Amino acid sequence: MQIDFSLAKRLLLPALSLALFGYLTPLASAQTVEQVVVTGGDDVTSAYGAPGGLSRSRFAPLTTAYVLPPWAFYFGEIYEGNAFRHGFPDHTFTQEVEMGLPYRFGVAAEAELERFNGGGGFQTVSLEGRYALADWNKIPLNPTLFAEYKFGVGTIRHEEGPPPPPGEEEEESGPPKVPDAYEFRLLLAQDFGERVEWAMNWFFEKENTGDRGREWGFAQSASIPILLPHEQLKVGVEMEYKNFTVKDTRGNPMHSFVIGPSAAFRPSKNTRFDVSTLFGCTDDSPAVQVFAVFSFLLGPGQEQGAEAPVSTRNR
Repeated sequence: MQIDFSLAKRLLLPALSLALFGYLTPLASAQTVEQVVVTGGDDVTSAYGAPGGLSRSRFAPLTTAYVLPPWAFYFGEIYEGNAFRHGFPDHTFTQEVEMGLPYRFGVAAEAELERFNGGGGFQTVSLEGRYALADWNKIPLNPTLFAEYKFGVGTIRHEEGPPPPPGEEEEESGPPKVPDAYEFRLLLAQDFGERVEWAMNWFFEKENTGDRGREWGFAQSASIPILLPHEQLKVGVEMEYKNFTVKDTRGNPMHSFVIGPSAAFRPSKNTRFDVSTLFGCTDDSPAVQVFAVFSFLLGPGQEQGAEAPVSTRNR
C-alpha cells in the first residue's frame, strides 16, 4: 500500500502551526506583562543609570547625592528647627532650585531665611555646582564633587561660636553682617542589594571675613523601602558631625554630633516629603534638631521610570 505523504503534509502542517501559535502566545503575553511591571513609572528619569531615590540630588534632609538627570529640575522647601539646651530656638527656611545638565553636571541656587528671638530675615543667597565623576556604578561609591559660594545678605542673629565678652554683644553700628563663605563637599552614594540606599557627604566651609568661622565634618543617611508599593514610603537613619572654630579658637573646636530617625513619603510621582528628628549627643550639639523637606521634580520623562520596585529593579 502506498501512503500519500503530500496529503499528510496538507493536514498536519496547519495543525502544527495552530498548536505552536497557541503555545507561544501565552509566553509572549507573560513577557509583555512582566515588562510592564518592571518599567512602571515611579519617579524622575534615572540619572545616568542611578536608582530613582539617588537621582533626585537631595537624598535626605542632611545629605545630597549624585546629580539630576539632564534638564530635570528640583524644587525644595527646607525647614530646620534647632532646640538648644539654653536660650531661644532657631528656625531656618531654605528655598532650593537645581537643574541637571548634560555630562553629569548640575547647577543650583539657594536662599536662606532665619527666625530667631523675635527677629528674622534673609541670611544668605548661594550658588552651587556639582559634577559626578562617572556614570552610576562605574566607580565605587559614585563620587561627586560639589562647590558652593554663599553671599551674606543679612545680619547674624545666632552665633555658632562662643558668645562675645560682656558688653560686646553688638557693635555701635548694630549686629554684625553675615559674611560671605565658600564650601566644598565630596558626595558619596551607593545602593546595596537593591534594598538599602546610602549617602555620605564630607564637607569643609570657611567664612571670608568676620570671625572667619571654619567648619568641617560629615553627614550620612541610609534608608530602606517598607510597606507601600513602588517605594512610596522609606524609613532610615541620619547622623551629622561638625567641627567648628573661629579665628580665636582653632585649638579648642566645638564638637557637634546628632543622630536620629528619618522618613520619606512620596504622595505622587513627582513630589516627596522628608522628615528627620535628630538628637544631640555632645554638649555643643542642639538638644533636638528637626528637618522637614517638601520637594517637587520637573523634567523630561520616559517610558521607564527610574525607581522601579526593589523586587524588580535591574532585571
